[in-house]
Amino acid sequence: MLVTLIVFILVFSIVVIAHELGHFLIAKLNGIKVLEFAIGMGPALVKFTKGETKYVLRLLPLGGACMFEGEDGVYSSKEEGNEKQKTEGSFSEAKVWARIATVFAGPFFNIILAFLLSLIVVGFSGTMKPTINGLKDGYPAKEAGLEVGDVITKMDGDRVHLQAEVTLISSMSQGKTIEVEFLRNGEKHKTMITPRFSEEDNRYYMGFTIGEQVKCKGFELIQYSFYEVRYWLKVTVDGLLMLVQGQLSKDDLAGPVGIAVTIDQTIEQTTPYGLSATILTMINFAVLLSVNLGVMNLLPIPALDGGRLLFMLIEVVRGKPIPPEKEGMVHFVGFVALMILMVFVMYNDIMRIL
Repeated sequence: MLVTLIVFILVFSIVVIAHELGHFLIAKLNGIKVLEFAIGMGPALVKFTKGETKYVLRLLPLGGACMFEGEDGVYSSKEEGNEKQKTEGSFSEAKVWARIATVFAGPFFNIILAFLLSLIVVGFSGTMKPTINGLKDGYPAKEAGLEVGDVITKMDGDRVHLQAEVTLISSMSQGKTIEVEFLRNGEKHKTMITPRFSEEDNRYYMGFTIGEQVKCKGFELIQYSFYEVRYWLKVTVDGLLMLVQGQLSKDDLAGPVGIAVTIDQTIEQTTPYGLSATILTMINFAVLLSVNLGVMNLLPIPALDGGRLLFMLIEVVRGKPIPPEKEGMVHFVGFVALMILMVFVMYNDIMRIL
């Protein structure tokens, strides 16, 4: 359990630091004063000030914050009789596109981190290309004429490069007929496949096993690392769409407790294969978490980066900003709502364990 806790803190911290570092660096680049760079939530464990910025490490590794001068009408100092003091380096006084870049940088740095971590995973373990290595009798794939050795290149018009992409599209097809393009001895072929539902597994199958482990070097390493990040982006976005459409329930959501349980199970499952397998699996998990954090923060919800970007885009359209005090109140309400949601998700995670 101690190992799980250490890994949980390490993975979360790396992802959060990347996010807040994005805000921090682009703010500095645009001359915006950073008042506080904090990792975690709750009481401060370590804090020190260097230059204009206070650096804080807090007790709970569940988030972070990069606080700017003049953000939401808050300033580091007040001049007597001047309620709307404008200071050099104020976030609210920076050009709108500088503020947009600063806020967008957090999620963008999460995607960059995901790509860098993918380089490590793909560089050490290679990738699984979508090559068919087995067919099941009586299932649609064999009936459609697919053979062992065929390499799937497109599904429903979308290019696929990874085994995981094929598996995802197949499982989410809901029984819909899919056009499959594949290479056989270098020649292109097409066929139509209708996945069959398995009541035992409660999912759809095409009836083949797929995956060819290959090593990647040079440009191919960069290429397949990009495909890995793109895959996790698709998984995250599709998951959000399914949640909005009511195809996912509260039991499909996971908070910090659920993530810790997943980490614990993953460590237990990979330990027999050696330390390197466990480390690479955890790095791959960090890729998913980083992409997830980046995408979630871009949602147009108050208190999230996406909510702040929405206010700035409104400013671009209307030609003047919304009063900082009013915007700050909206974000405060959004923050309270997010905290309530987090408590609900954590409670749900705990009840699942019990």
